[in-house]
Amino acid sequence: MTIKKCHNIGHIRTLAQKKLPAPMFHYIDGGADDEVTLHRNTTAFERFDLMPRMLVDVTAINTRTKVLETTLEWPVFLAPTGMSRLFHHGKELAAARAAAKAGTLYTLSTLATTSLEDVAKETTGAKMFQIYILKDRGLTSEFVQRCKAAGYKALCLTVDMPLAGNRERDHLTGMTMPPRFGLGSLMSFALHPEWSLNFLRNPDFKLANVAHRVDALAGGAMPLIAYANSQFDRSVTWKDVAWLAKQWDGPFVVKGILSPEDAKLAREAGATAVMISNHGGRQLDSVPAPIDCVAPIRDAVGTGLELIVDGGIRRGTHVIKALALGADACSIGRGYLYGLAAAGEAGVTRALTLLRTEIERDMALLGCADIASISRAHVIP
Repeated sequence: MTIKKCHNIGHIRTLAQKKLPAPMFHYIDGGADDEVTLHRNTTAFERFDLMPRMLVDVTAINTRTKVLETTLEWPVFLAPTGMSRLFHHGKELAAARAAAKAGTLYTLSTLATTSLEDVAKETTGAKMFQIYILKDRGLTSEFVQRCKAAGYKALCLTVDMPLAGNRERDHLTGMTMPPRFGLGSLMSFALHPEWSLNFLRNPDFKLANVAHRVDALAGGAMPLIAYANSQFDRSVTWKDVAWLAKQWDGPFVVKGILSPEDAKLAREAGATAVMISNHGGRQLDSVPAPIDCVAPIRDAVGTGLELIVDGGIRRGTHVIKALALGADACSIGRGYLYGLAAAGEAGVTRALTLLRTEIERDMALLGCADIASISRAHVIP
């Protein structure tokens, strides 16, 4: 199978699994504990049916929308995902370039392997930076100033990670920090020479946005990862969110919200949008799927807060269901990482093209010529 013969995100996932050593694939693919939430994120969409309307003029389909004060060509953008160098030597730049070509926004993770300045300099599309409120508040403030200087459009604060979830697949494969690869994992590296050779040829793995804060750079990536892990702060509260919102003073997303109560608190703290997310099922297991939280949150906050659905999206119909229930846009993580792992920038482009094509076709079949015409009348819970 080649990337051109992949006809949906599931096919691209299969190709990614063939391309990656097992520890890297399962790092993308796995979730926390029994992975109940991981699987629910996608299967929950099946509980909603679409109600099409007939004899609507759908000669021209307009997928353009505006979110985070940015006009997107279609209502899906790239969510933050850490350490993209693990999956392809094209790193974050490959994904950001593909997003720009697709007319959508790319979100860079704090834990990226490319600096926010390099992504801004070398790619042309709209960009958002994902941030944590770290123990070192000075570093948090530094990120804000660097993002302003580099021209980032929005800031995205992740709030559902006071510590990492229990990702048991990673323990089994040895994909821990530091790594503890067993014989099976080492054999998997040997059986995937393309990835292994590219890693040897391009051994530039580092957490580029925090590298300057670590003295022992001679020790390689591990001191950086240890430093980053040491900075997660379990004492963060809504007061800290308000502090960060004032520092940024622009489109501000709080990521990791599932309850209507927290959505309202996010708005009070200065958020202009919330990302309804459970971290891809990688944190607390047995929490609701994001799609199940959309309507209750929209009913609670009204129209004054943008809602972004993040989690489980694999099909155009998933996006349409989210919009019909009250979301303004959706974001994808695994959906494009599979493409990155499978074929670099071309793989991300293929994943985005397939998903956008599905959305356009599904809108026509639903009887909606533009995004604004999609409503709750088109979905049956």
